[in-house]
Amino acid sequence: MVATRLCKLLGIEVPVIVAPMGFVSIFFLLTSVSLWSQPIVMLSAKIPKVWDEKALAEWATPVAGLNLRPGHFTEKEYYSAPVGNVRTYPVYYPGREPEGYWEFLQRVGPQPLIDSDQLKTDADWIAAGQRVFEELDVPNMRKWDPKLIGVMRSAEIQQQAKTPMAPDGTLFGVRWIPTAKGVALGLTNCGGCHTRYLTDGRRLNGAPANTGGPRQIGSIAFFAASVLPLEGDTPGMAYYRNYGVPWLNDDVHEQLKKMELPALGRLFGSALRYGTFPRWGGSVYYTTKIPDLIGFKDRRWIDHTATHQHRDIGDLMRYAALVSYAESYEFGPYKILADHQRRIDWRAPDEALYALALYIYSLQVPPNLHALSEKARAGQKIFEREGCAGCHTPPLYTNNKLTLAEGFTPPSDQPSYLESLALSVATDPGLALKTRKGTGYYKVPSLKGLWYRGSYLHDGSVANLEEMFDPDRVKDSHVPGGWKLPDTKTRAIKGHPFGLSLKPEERTHLIAFLETL
Repeated sequence: MVATRLCKLLGIEVPVIVAPMGFVSIFFLLTSVSLWSQPIVMLSAKIPKVWDEKALAEWATPVAGLNLRPGHFTEKEYYSAPVGNVRTYPVYYPGREPEGYWEFLQRVGPQPLIDSDQLKTDADWIAAGQRVFEELDVPNMRKWDPKLIGVMRSAEIQQQAKTPMAPDGTLFGVRWIPTAKGVALGLTNCGGCHTRYLTDGRRLNGAPANTGGPRQIGSIAFFAASVLPLEGDTPGMAYYRNYGVPWLNDDVHEQLKKMELPALGRLFGSALRYGTFPRWGGSVYYTTKIPDLIGFKDRRWIDHTATHQHRDIGDLMRYAALVSYAESYEFGPYKILADHQRRIDWRAPDEALYALALYIYSLQVPPNLHALSEKARAGQKIFEREGCAGCHTPPLYTNNKLTLAEGFTPPSDQPSYLESLALSVATDPGLALKTRKGTGYYKVPSLKGLWYRGSYLHDGSVANLEEMFDPDRVKDSHVPGGWKLPDTKTRAIKGHPFGLSLKPEERTHLIAFLETL
């Protein structure tokens, strides 16, 4: 074997059948070190329990329109699910994979994604968390179809489709998974949405994605918005289960039930082009931009609408589980799933989610490419003069509080920990009031990292900072630079009027300052 010969040259012991991690990491570059992760001392003596009934009890924010928290699977149901702990490997653009790589995948067999017995230090756990971030796949989406696998390995087809690739020659969002049934093709879980490439080609883990995967994975990705396979549903019904809000009288998602694949595909596709993703419980009509995980350790709330509290590392662990495979789709008397669909098909080991959370906590904003110039210093004075720091308070550039969605009046019995400002920035309230992620609130986002993120406001409708502060954007004749529904040419992007009345030179200075954060 090529792998065996190279391992011997590198002085690495080669166990029978099992490909040593040293060979995988050195030769195939499967676990590249994050450019800006800084190991930090935070390893606790005991790994938090992911699915803990006491921790789950008041974790979620009550849903707007129902004033009750979404339900969840029981602790027994969660831990009865089979454990998925299998390593995955990059899919290379045809012609770019290392010599002997495909043969290696055929022989290596399933290997553990994480082996906690081998993790002795904080750095070990964080490195393991990076592997979970980059390699964890979605077992429900695995495909062993020889035709599809052949398509992915065909240079002619990938060239015709103009499939983009990363600087290291890999394809975005897809992985090879050696299993007992053979090598499968699957989707990247965390890293698929939270990996960004800067203009100079550098990879930034944790940041919102700005790349697309191969078009040929449509047979896998079409239902990727769903935690479950949703057997027995038509495509339209499957989409309704993903997004329907049955307690609303005028729920726009009702029309999904009767839609055919082309129309559904256009809706779903429009929500993937602007750094946005219509996650289950969200909406293809009120989509959300992919959040930035860098700096998450200092955030008080999870999700744009503060659907869950972030009280400790355990909350990050259980949120990763919830959105990956453990959503029960229960809202008081409203059961979104059919009885035969309600289950947890697999779960990640608690140790893997702990390592993942430690890794996310360790992520740091990369070195800024924008200097604090005289123009930026003038912008900082404008930032202070206009009172921006009231909500976007340094050094985090967020006060970690909530703002009211336009039209929402909090119930008198709302939990006391829901600290909200007595104002609304009047952005589109659809996500906060007309989806299952709707809480009536939007969290105040951090401005750190604005320079590399793009796609602003919670729905990603604003493409860049110039558009954000352009007075034209609040007019019906405005052509949105970011997210918009299919066939939409012009529309007003309302809300967050702060900065729209600045003089042109002042706007330029303010943007220069924001780009330094």
